[in-house]
Amino acid sequence: MNDDEAVLLEIDDGVATITLDRPDERNALSRAVADGLRDALDEVDGSDARCVVLEGAGGTFSAGGDIEAMVEGIKGDMPVEERVRVVERAYNRTIQRLAEFPLPTVALVDGPAIGAGASLAIACDLQLASERASIGFSFRAVGLSVDSGTSYLLPRLVGENVAKELVFTGEIVDAERAAELGLVNHVYPAEEFDERAADLLDEGASGPTVALRHAKRLLGRGLEQSLSAALADEAAAQASAFDTADHVEGVEAFFEGREPEFEGR
Repeated sequence: MNDDEAVLLEIDDGVATITLDRPDERNALSRAVADGLRDALDEVDGSDARCVVLEGAGGTFSAGGDIEAMVEGIKGDMPVEERVRVVERAYNRTIQRLAEFPLPTVALVDGPAIGAGASLAIACDLQLASERASIGFSFRAVGLSVDSGTSYLLPRLVGENVAKELVFTGEIVDAERAAELGLVNHVYPAEEFDERAADLLDEGASGPTVALRHAKRLLGRGLEQSLSAALADEAAAQASAFDTADHVEGVEAFFEGREPEFEGR
């Protein structure tokens, strides 16, 4: 992607890094950013990438909704129905594409993630934060309800009671508190953030891709189906994983007492 686009994509050694690149707008989830993110994910889907990283440029992950668009909305005469369609096009499709993306996804939160930006972070499978990070579902600050999948994603991470408190108060929590609540997996010192995150990303990019795709899908559905249905899904997934070169490599490596070298097939 060109440097003048809202979202940048780089694929290197199995890791697809997607960067929200509107630092002057604090990487707000504008229509351009939302469209660029979906386009980047589409490009990754047809590549040899084995995991996805989402980050923000300029010291902010994402400040949430596009405030300039909100100002235009309250000054204009856009019908409510059209505003709903804008939300669906800009936010909903993007969040759903990210949350359901087949590869493992990791949010690198090195700065504020607010409102829809926080929702974007928790739509990823894992969240890694630096000590500079902060997260808040502060939709109330602009007199709005939640969107961007917050009502679905947030209670699944922190439980319904905590989710309500975070939304009702609009509290912006620091990285350590976010980790305590389960909003992020790890918090790293700022000066070690890139290195520590890279270590974990290496694990994702060198894993058994087919098996991890199945595992992601199964874990995502696990809360919404019966045990018997989950067991049946797991059996079908394992049947598929049994038939991969990575399974053969994993078994051989185990008996040879060495680390497996998965090829993602």
